[in-house]
Formats: sequence, structure tokens, C-alpha cells
Amino acid sequence: MEKMIKNIDFKTVLALEGLTEYQPGQVVSRTLAQNKAVSVTLFAFDKGEEISTHASEGDAMVYIIDGSAEITIGGEIFNLDRGGTIVMPAGIPHALLAKERFKMLLTVVFPSQNA
Repeated sequence: MEKMIKNIDFKTVLALEGLTEYQPGQVVSRTLAQNKAVSVTLFAFDKGEEISTHASEGDAMVYIIDGSAEITIGGEIFNLDRGGTIVMPAGIPHALLAKERFKMLLTVVFPSQNA
């Protein structure tokens, strides 16, 4: 049976914030789960780093674990701080910018193959 959750220990209490570390001048990612239905990834962005405008096939929910992020969705800018969350709808262009360094949990839910 294939493990759906990866890159973290099973049956171990972990601090989500500590599962990714900041690296100077980089965006660091750690995939926790990925299959045809869902993708769960942790990110750590150094100040000034970004993910340029793109669109996803699935609805993408961002949860800010640490710091602050500027997220653009369909041309509208949203500023999120620690504890903030927002959904970037499927097919709508979006981008992320680290005005200061931040960590986020990204969950993408893809459309059902049976729909």
C-alpha cells in the first residue's frame, strides 16, 4: 500500500513551523502529501522571494504559519499575516511575494476525475 503522507514521521507529534527552514535567497518547499486528488506542501520564503503569476488546476488554500505574505489573486492584492488563510480558486492567475520572510502551508484540492 502506497503511503499518502510522506517526508514526515508517522505517529510523531511535530511542530509544523519547524518542518521547513528559511534559506537565504530561496524558496524552500517540503511536500507532505501528493496524489491525483490533493497536494499538501510546506513553504519557507526568504524576504523578496516570490512565485510568479500562474494558475492551478485545483483550488489552492494558503495558511500563513509565520511572517507575512502578499498574495495576488486575479489582479487583486491581499496581505496575510501569521494565522491568515485565503483560497486561490482554480484557473485564476495568482502570485505570492515575501515582503518579509514567511512560511505557509499550501493545500491544493484537484477536481474529481469522475466529474
